[in-house]
Amino acid sequence: MAEPQLSVRSARARDLAHRLARRENRSIADIVERALESYESRETGREPAVAFYLRLSRDFGTDIDLDSVIKESRMINAGPEL
Repeated sequence: MAEPQLSVRSARARDLAHRLARRENRSIADIVERALESYESRETGREPAVAFYLRLSRDFGTDIDLDSVIKESRMINAGPEL
């Protein structure tokens, strides 16, 4: 029975998969599987940015300026005493 195949229409993705497979001395299928597994583990459990901002807007009723919140929380570091 033939192995299932994945068709990729992106020339860039195909070239990158081939280059990595040659460099790592692995099959293209192995490279793609590892990349997808890495992507899945990295993205699992994270809230998408759109959902995060919608939740902030819903919970606080207004948009907040994250830059100003960060600046307000910063403390000046006096550095080491010499």
